[in-house]
Amino acid sequence: MNIVDKASLLKHLINWRLTWAKRNTHYTFTVPGNPKFMGPRDAVKLIKDGSVVATSGLGGNQRASIMYWAVQEMYKETGKPRDLTFCSIGGHGGRGIAPGTVEEMGLPGLCTRFFAGHLETFKAQLKLGDEGKCEIQVIPQGTEARLFAAQARGEDSLLTPTGVGTFIDPRVGRGTPLNDPNGKQYVVPEGDQLRFSIPKINVALFNAPAADRKGNIYVKNASMIGESYEAAMAAKRNGGIVIVNVGLIVDEGYDDIFLPADKVDAIVYYPRTEQTGSIYHNKPLDFFTTNSSTPIEEGVARSKFVNQVLGITPRRNEVDNALARLAASTFAENARKGMNVNVGVGLPEEVCRLLFEGGLLNDVKLLVESGVIGGVPAPGVFFGASICPERMISSPSIFDMFFEKLDVTTLGFLQVDSEGNVNVSKRGEGAINYVGPGGFMELTTAAKMVNFVGTFMAHSKMSISPSGLKIVKRGKPKFVDKVDEITFSGREALKRGMKIFYNTNVGVFRLTERGVELCRVMPGVDIKRDILDFCPMKIVLPENGNIPVVGKEIVTGDGFKLSLKS
Repeated sequence: MNIVDKASLLKHLINWRLTWAKRNTHYTFTVPGNPKFMGPRDAVKLIKDGSVVATSGLGGNQRASIMYWAVQEMYKETGKPRDLTFCSIGGHGGRGIAPGTVEEMGLPGLCTRFFAGHLETFKAQLKLGDEGKCEIQVIPQGTEARLFAAQARGEDSLLTPTGVGTFIDPRVGRGTPLNDPNGKQYVVPEGDQLRFSIPKINVALFNAPAADRKGNIYVKNASMIGESYEAAMAAKRNGGIVIVNVGLIVDEGYDDIFLPADKVDAIVYYPRTEQTGSIYHNKPLDFFTTNSSTPIEEGVARSKFVNQVLGITPRRNEVDNALARLAASTFAENARKGMNVNVGVGLPEEVCRLLFEGGLLNDVKLLVESGVIGGVPAPGVFFGASICPERMISSPSIFDMFFEKLDVTTLGFLQVDSEGNVNVSKRGEGAINYVGPGGFMELTTAAKMVNFVGTFMAHSKMSISPSGLKIVKRGKPKFVDKVDEITFSGREALKRGMKIFYNTNVGVFRLTERGVELCRVMPGVDIKRDILDFCPMKIVLPENGNIPVVGKEIVTGDGFKLSLKS
């Protein structure tokens, strides 16, 4: 990126930050002869007390912000609608900071029941949960998405291997209720699988790019389509309503129709409706669309710059970079050309960057749980979109695809234990500190190989040099005897014959029938002092006694190259 591009983006971000809470819920656009076009407040009046509302989106993508604000304002003014159940698939909140998200629904009496997979961004709802004012139900992200599709087909439940052996399995943990141990269970064991359900959706409320004056909905230039279609079809199947917030009014035939007018009850046109965080549908970023003319390298650079300015993406140091190279090398040694691959958020994003820089994205296909296929998964505020994607399908469809075709997923961790179990869902006590599984459970159930990556210690200080890793200050071990919550079951993974790796600053571990085995060690690390005697986990060493030392090209980056086996 040149200085002019950076200055332009910086100006845009400053303007967005200064106006991000700006809205006019009284704004009304109508079309003569078509009563489906109405203002946000009129659309809210269609939502009855006690409704089950399904929305769509992931991160900063596809926020129906003007509708969320309108619901909140109408409730404050009139007390209606109230006692709503909200079903939100991805991390579609604002962490108590960003306005215009599903968190606007987090008021006592307004949202009294909340279903989601990734919960930590919904601070308003979690606070209500701790106060006993909102029932919080945890449904794995892909399972909830597929339940939308099931309801659209007229089915009321879903049988899946997802979550077996984890906290969501009532035979092992608490099941779906987060803040009430005696709360209703929306999961029931059935043989060697689990059967999930959610309440019947009767309101679908989501953001789409455009509508024509007949009321047909289009998704051309969307950054993702999520679960919009399935939510709409579920609501109509259940005798409910569909409300679509759009950012463009276009002529009929603008593109293939995504949702026909006869499936839509209300259309709210609002010019500040976003394609993705800070970007409006009336001026979309083309590199987040399937119609991109922007070189992929430029799109990567722009999205990285935005996240750095916003402080969304952590600034990585040389220790982090070495860990990313180590995880990328583990991937390259075990992956093959033509594989379907998923990459998670956090440190896995750094692994994805290395795969891109190493040219490996020509050899594998990257899939995002929002339904975006190909390109480079976007980081930070844009997570859920991809840069220069090849095509988009719905999130329920991509999770179906994962169970058929997912080869590898690279994900982070909070804790790992002696049985190879992983916790990513519970950071601390109380709902307010809960993260949730997101799509982690489906990904780690469906994939043939899981490549975990994370720091070996929390709150530690390390340095790296050509001679290796030095632990300057020890922190809290993340490798423990028993995890606080099982989000991934090592025992179930072994039953399925999966390859499981845990990449850390001190080396690489793998899951075996004997236990978690150290299979590569960073130079500078004393195996007994820094690993075996340090962490409570029971770690086994290779039976042949040979533990390869990580090469200097991974430690320093000098001469580091990646290649996949054919």
